[in-house]
Amino acid sequence: MRYIEPHGHMVSRTTDDYQAMVAAGCAAVCEPAFWAGYDRGSVEGFRDYFRQLTEYEPARAAKFLLPHYSWLCLNPKESEDLKLAADVLAMIPEFLGKKNVLGIGEIGLNRNTRNELKVLELHVDLAVRHDQLILVHTPHLEDKKKGTQLIVDLLRSHRGVKPGRVIIDHVEEHTIRQVLDQGYWAGITLYPDSKSSPPRAVDMLEICGRDRIWLNSACDWGVSDPLAVPKTALEMRRRGYDAEFVDQVLYQNPLRFLAQCPRFVLSQPAG
Repeated sequence: MRYIEPHGHMVSRTTDDYQAMVAAGCAAVCEPAFWAGYDRGSVEGFRDYFRQLTEYEPARAAKFLLPHYSWLCLNPKESEDLKLAADVLAMIPEFLGKKNVLGIGEIGLNRNTRNELKVLELHVDLAVRHDQLILVHTPHLEDKKKGTQLIVDLLRSHRGVKPGRVIIDHVEEHTIRQVLDQGYWAGITLYPDSKSSPPRAVDMLEICGRDRIWLNSACDWGVSDPLAVPKTALEMRRRGYDAEFVDQVLYQNPLRFLAQCPRFVLSQPAG
């Protein structure tokens, strides 16, 4: 079996995780910028983090023959300081030419505040001006449906946004149609407690179909599983889905979306 991990925060994982992912058939891992567990206080702090994502982490993954790609942004949790946000966004173009950068993400909303919406709008504008793919984070739990609608409305209001180049992540049963019906890609996150589980993910595939959907673990420093994606393949097989179905959802779908960035090239044959 082969799969792509399209959303994993590997700076917070161990080398054992890299070994296990490769042994399970991982063909590439993609790492969005995210919150460090605390608010970074300066542009230089973000610059160091972006260097970690574009220099150190790809080199660490390469030791295990795993291609590593990254996304860049300022996390929604750090959007309240508008001056810092503006300074960080002004610095991001310095890194957009790095060979492993896929686009802008994971941007989005956390508590659906006015400042978060403003910074989200600035990120979207940055992505459009530089012709970048967009990866969007939706809020947790009780704020998810409202936040998802705010995100969709903002994206639709920007004339330069092409829905097929945007993936809205962390969808659940009550938000997946909001995303797919507007032409965007949907990400189902296999994360204990706050997001989805393998049975729920396969339920959504059965209800909504398998087009424009990817699965990811969003593994980070919390309770999470870097092997959640291949483990979900077992749930698919238990329900009678064949190897072609599994391959499309776990490999071909993320490949189709990510290959819109010319930097995303895998040596493994696509067939």
